[in-house]
Amino acid sequence: MNKKMVFMLVSLLVLMSVLAGCGSSNSTAESNGSKANQSTNTSGENKSEAEPFEVVLRHIHIRDTAKQTLAILQDAVKATEADVPGLKISLDGVEDAVNRDVKLKAEMAAGTQPPIFSLFGGADTENYSKAGRLLPLNDILTELGIQDSFFDLREFTVDGKIYGLPESGYIEGFFYNKKLFEQVGASVPATWDELVDAMEKLKAGGITPIAMGAGSGDGWVINMLANSMFVALGGPELQEGFATGAAKWTDPAVVEAFKRIEFLVQHQYIDPNVLGLKFPQGQANFYTGKAAMLFDGSWAVNAITGESSTVKDDAGFFRFPDVGGKGDGYINGGWSNGYGFSAAVNERELQAVKAFIKNFFSLENQKRTLVETSQIASMKGITDIQGANDLIKTIGEAQGSAKGAFPAFDSVVQPQVKVALETNMQQLLGGKVTPEQAAENMQKVQDEANAASN
Repeated sequence: MNKKMVFMLVSLLVLMSVLAGCGSSNSTAESNGSKANQSTNTSGENKSEAEPFEVVLRHIHIRDTAKQTLAILQDAVKATEADVPGLKISLDGVEDAVNRDVKLKAEMAAGTQPPIFSLFGGADTENYSKAGRLLPLNDILTELGIQDSFFDLREFTVDGKIYGLPESGYIEGFFYNKKLFEQVGASVPATWDELVDAMEKLKAGGITPIAMGAGSGDGWVINMLANSMFVALGGPELQEGFATGAAKWTDPAVVEAFKRIEFLVQHQYIDPNVLGLKFPQGQANFYTGKAAMLFDGSWAVNAITGESSTVKDDAGFFRFPDVGGKGDGYINGGWSNGYGFSAAVNERELQAVKAFIKNFFSLENQKRTLVETSQIASMKGITDIQGANDLIKTIGEAQGSAKGAFPAFDSVVQPQVKVALETNMQQLLGGKVTPEQAAENMQKVQDEANAASN
């Protein structure tokens, strides 16, 4: 296999970066250490003489499967503390859904958000920036020489201003257990009918086809599968139209997607205990060999290939199969999750923010992210992928063979619409609503959200 193919397997966009050349922005970023240090240590004070101050950094890397990701953050924190006189960074680890849907919402409403925090792109970034809570980063990125170093900042950009930086990229699709597939004579499916055939064989063999934990607080898990389903049927433009009124949740493609979710439940292709399990429990049922498939993001690779996994040598990946719809061939992927910074930071806190961006968003850390955590890089210029595992290469191949990528639906709709889909999909999983009722419920919330936005 030549190097060009290897690069494509890791990420099509990484390959594009290599073909286009690393460019002056990347070389500037690497050679800009002294400039960045000057910008982050301008007080003229010795560290021993500086008045101590604390900066809270909110992160979401609290699970055992996120240990490597947390280690990269901790190293960047140590470097930042060394750069800024008197600085002590306090790490505040919070579960991701709690941070996004509870704590950060309340803090943004009150104006008490921490100086540095985990931030989701799209609607969250747009709402918080318009409320004046987020720090614009354009000038800081230019000062540090990394203004052109990211693959895609669209989800963190509002009216030309950048308000957040993606920690890594993601791709969503099906992880599968090769050994269990071989055991029942199932093939990797390229179409919906082939997927149903594989699930029926697995079920007949006494194997749970799809692992999933979407219980209380984790309704977002089923949303991933539903999102790929309705985009496959209706095309990426479908979800782009929800917030503008150009498309509706009651459109045939969405209703059909909900019917197929119901079909999976009725045939027990999804774990029958799906609502009794949390996300990590459902994920663990795959990587301990209790289920044959897991629909998840590329962030799951770390758990699937980790110490607790019994399937690390048998795991493969395939993108959502074709359904005969407008979105066939597309894959859910993007750069939605990263860090934002408070617009209320004082002069010394701003100094810490600049130092953190310099130390955390580097090519060295991006390669560590790829190799140590098996997540897709958010920055251009990685040309050495030695050490990356085979599963992340397979994900890169699936990305490279896709017709295109679309962002998660919750980056293009209002937050209350995201929450409403979680509730309705949980009710659909539990047989409490029909697909048609779920679609009508969703459109009602969407109409209210659109009216409030106008």
